[in-house]
Amino acid sequence: MKRVIHFHSFLLLLALGSLQVFGANNATHESIKLDKRERAFDKSKNELLFQGPTLEDQIRDSYYDPKFDYSEFTGRVTDRDKTASIIKVSSEMRNIKFFRSGDKVRFRLAGHSTNRCTGFVRSVEKNYFVLYVKDITKCWGETSYLRRGAMLVFESDQLAARVLDASNYRIILLKRRRDYLKQLNDINHFVWSFDQERIKMASEFDEKITALRQAKQKALDMLNVKKEDSINLQRELSYRLDKLDKDLEFYRIDKDEPKVDRWHLDHDLGKPVSKRPVDLKYRDY
Repeated sequence: MKRVIHFHSFLLLLALGSLQVFGANNATHESIKLDKRERAFDKSKNELLFQGPTLEDQIRDSYYDPKFDYSEFTGRVTDRDKTASIIKVSSEMRNIKFFRSGDKVRFRLAGHSTNRCTGFVRSVEKNYFVLYVKDITKCWGETSYLRRGAMLVFESDQLAARVLDASNYRIILLKRRRDYLKQLNDINHFVWSFDQERIKMASEFDEKITALRQAKQKALDMLNVKKEDSINLQRELSYRLDKLDKDLEFYRIDKDEPKVDRWHLDHDLGKPVSKRPVDLKYRDY
């Protein structure tokens, strides 16, 4: 009987081993497919990264050269009023956009190192700014005429300071733009690769579900094996207990005195006994 039990257990364990090998092969196959999908996913993510000038190149483009004099630039008179107190100047220097109303500006006629005039910025527009000069005759002379188209050389320490601040602030803006682009790239990648992300997540959960089902089936099969072994063992133990009970009954020692045989024996010996055998009175020992 034990050989039969062990043989059935061996067959069931062999079937479980085959099932585990089959499940392991499937899991390995699914893992290889998932690795391929992940590599393709990462490759597509890298391809979506911002392609353009690096942050270092952009910062280099915003480099502030301390050896360069940003306070001096040239401009040309495009318009003026009759008294020459209000002068409109055009300039190719793009840094004039940093001018603010009230900024102090010194200027002179190009080619002349003397007669510097002082003016104050009134307004700024693209490639133009307007100056207010309180009394241009003090630096220009009463006989000189400020004609339209005259080339002027300007100096402004406030403009140079603002250029330095603007250069530093632009670096901060470039770093902020890089961070925004990275966030936007991640969001775009998620939106564009949503189906791929969903397939990847579904595959991961499918693998977990498959592994859980295999573990469940293995546990149930082992429980069935234990049940069959327990039933067989129960039958074997019941048989042995019955046999043991018979042996115990057979080897029981009887301490009772015989009743009828004892009366006949005393009667044959001629001892005084009653006519009929009486029940013995046992005493407690």
